[in-house]
This record gives sequence, C-alpha cells and structure tokens, in this order.
Amino acid sequence: MIEISDKKISFDDLKKESFVLCKEDKFIKRIESSQKFLYTEMQNRPIYGVNTGFGESGKNGIQQLEDLQLNITRFHRVGVGELLSKEESRLIVLFRLISLSKGFSGVSFELLERLEFMLQNGGFPKIPSIGSVGASGDLTPLSYLASFVAGDSDQGLWFWQKFGLEEYKLKPKEGLALMNGTSVMSAIAFNSANKFEELLNITERFISGLFEVLGATKEPFAEKVHEVKPFFGQIESAKRMESYFSDSEKLETCRAESWKDGEKNIQDRYSLRCSPQILGTVWDTLKMVKNWIEIEVNSVNDNPIIDGEKKEIHSGCNFYGGYIAIGMDNLKISIANLADLIDKELAVLIDYKFNNGLGENLKLLKEPHHHGFKAMQITASAISGEIIRNSAPASTLSRPTESLNQDKVSMGTTSAMNFKTSLELYEDLISIALLSLAQAVDIRGKSGFSKSLLKLHSKIREISKPLFADRPLDTDIFNLKNRLHLLQ
Repeated sequence: MIEISDKKISFDDLKKESFVLCKEDKFIKRIESSQKFLYTEMQNRPIYGVNTGFGESGKNGIQQLEDLQLNITRFHRVGVGELLSKEESRLIVLFRLISLSKGFSGVSFELLERLEFMLQNGGFPKIPSIGSVGASGDLTPLSYLASFVAGDSDQGLWFWQKFGLEEYKLKPKEGLALMNGTSVMSAIAFNSANKFEELLNITERFISGLFEVLGATKEPFAEKVHEVKPFFGQIESAKRMESYFSDSEKLETCRAESWKDGEKNIQDRYSLRCSPQILGTVWDTLKMVKNWIEIEVNSVNDNPIIDGEKKEIHSGCNFYGGYIAIGMDNLKISIANLADLIDKELAVLIDYKFNNGLGENLKLLKEPHHHGFKAMQITASAISGEIIRNSAPASTLSRPTESLNQDKVSMGTTSAMNFKTSLELYEDLISIALLSLAQAVDIRGKSGFSKSLLKLHSKIREISKPLFADRPLDTDIFNLKNRLHLLQ
C-alpha cells in the first residue's frame, strides 16, 4: 500500500495498484493551511480563477464563487474522440490526487478524500481523448473528472448515489485545481512508457534470435566494443542480447577466421551489426523520459500556487506540459527508428538473397504456387511507414487559442496520444517479426539454437502454427499481438 502525501512517489511505485491518502495531522494541517490562507486572501484581493474569470476572462471580477467553480467543469465538457481506457482514467484520478496533495493548491482535505474514495472504489470517469492543447493543462478532459467529483455528470451522480454519498460541492478554486493540470497527458505517457519498455525487451529477444537464424557473427557484442563507447543503454542492451544467445551453436565467433575472398562479407549488415547502438539510444531516451514523467506526476501543476505556510500566492505556468510533450516526441522518434530497424531486418530475413540459406520468403513448402511470408513483409513495411509518419513532433504544432490568451501551448496530450498510436502499430510490427523468426527456426530445425530462442519459439507456436501452405495470417498476428505479454 503506497501512501499519498506531500512526499515523492517513485516511478516504480506509481505502477502499484493500492494507494491510501495520508491521515497524519501534520499533513492535514498543511493542506488546510493552504486553503485557509486562500480564503483569507480572497476577501481582500483578486485571485485568478477564484474571484475572477478564467483565461482571457480574467479581467472580470466574480461574486458567484461556487457557481464559478461548477461552471468551469460544465463549459469545458466539449471533448470528442474515443474514450481513454479505464486504466488511463484510474491513473488520471491517482495523478490528480498526488499533485493536489502537495499542499499548494488551496483545496480542502475533503476533496482529497473524495478522490481517494474514487480511486479505491472504481470511480473512474469516462474521458474523451481529444480536446486538450496541453496548457492550461488538460482542461477539457479533466473537466470530466471534475464533473464526476461534483456529481454533475450522470456517471458521477450514479457513483455517489451507489455508495449513499451526497454529490460533492466544489469550493473556491477546487474546480480549477482539478482541471488546471497535466494529469491526462501524464497518465497516457506513463502507461505508454511502461508498455514501451515491455516491447523493447521483446525486441531484444527478436534481434538476438535473428542473429542465430541468420548465422551472424557475435563480434558486435564484444565487451570491448561497448567499453570504448560507454553509453549506458548501449552497454546494457548488448549484454542482454548476448546473454540470450550465449549458449547458441549457430553464431560465428570471428568471421575473419572463415572468410574467403569473394564469398561472404567479412561484416554483417548495419541493421544487425549496429543493433546495440540503435537500441541503446532508445533505452537511454526512455530512461530520461521516465524521469520527466515521475517529476511531472509529483509536481504541483495547477495555477495559481497557494503557499499557506509562507503566505504567498503566485501565478505561473506549471500547467504547461512541455516535458511530457517533448518527452513523448522523443519516444515517437525512438519507436520510429525501431520500426525502421525491424523493417530492414525483416527484409534481410525474408529475402533469399540475404538470409543465408533460409530460402525464398521463408517457405516451408518449396512449390512455386506457395508464397510464404511475402505479404507479411509488405504489411510490415506499411506499418513501419505509418509509425515513421507519426514521428513528426507535436510540440512544435502549438495552436494559439482562447482569444490569444493561450497563445503558446504544449500539445503534450496530442504527443502522448500520438505515441500511444505508434505503440499499438509497433505491437503489430513486432508480432510479424516474431512470427517470421519462429518460421525461420522451423526451416533451420531446432538443433543448436539457444535455450532462450527455443523457449521463445515454443511460446509463439502455442499461439500460431508453422506456415506450410498459403493461408491468411491476419488472425495469427492479432492473436500474438494480444499475447505479447506472455513472451516476457
């Protein structure tokens, strides 16, 4: 059980499923001091979003303070597009609770308890995926969370009535505090980063197996190669891949010993030989982005900042999702590089001119009216093209909006959704790659392969049978894609 307080929660602990709100007096007093100071100050001065309008309407003074907080949840409910997943919605509730628990948002402890209750009892609002420009935070998607809390949506009202609780009455600043943050983009980014890490591990399994079925040389994995270019991701990726095929009899140790003039190239192609360097950059980028996500989730990312202890109020821009936007843009570029790599590796594997005797299109039946994995390669190329097309940065597509008040925005949620789309496509691509790898093992015969590859082959064959005569393989791709987690 992870406790939510004003303390930092690590990226790995954010993966846990059980959370409880701190009930210590010191923590409660910290939350209350921010709210009490807000209430004192709003009697004597204008405070943005509390007794003024929102955005460009901040020039207007407001007397109807509670109506104002409910209204912001209503006029922003204009989201469109597919709904976010239930897990993403759960993370949004969790991340909003974590941010507001830092004690700088002027909200009540009662509001935090409501969010905790939702988290522990399945109160996950249905949230459309399109409508945020990433500053001021995720206003439109988070309006569905705020409306749920207030019982101002059918789903929220049903939830509170189910448990015999009155709908929550939003206090000054609480509607704004719930909505004016980066929790939606952070939830999508967090979920996607975890999935990407799993897919990276599977990709390394594929590439190490590819070295075996192609009878490649293992020279690119020599410790000295990576010792003299000591990037952490490169070193660790090379170690893992080398460990997978360490007991294989299929790889050459040093091609110079068997090289003959005019026959096989003394070096393998870049798509094989450079794989630790390519994967290393991806691993290091993911590590950087995971750190950014952790900081973002643990930050105060609404506005204004209410410091009850130092008696200060600051208007700022912590709702700007720039780190998530640029982080997701970097991962979109990273996965595009991976997709390009897999496409080229499949070209080597499937083409008889390059696959070291595996034959034309990985055919087990050699009759010319059968076509093997010919079309699988075409689909893989189409998928990689889609992923590469999707790698264009969203953070540079800032759209001035809301009467030019929001004239520079992060597009963080757009970038996170783009990366999520690329991930789903990459699952299809790596599934095709794994099916191709299993087919190559069947062609070679199982003798001499590493235990790791034989175990991977066995798991794939539990899902998809070898291809002999031509048959549709779309179901095989679908079934493997939905069981990739079993290959870990």
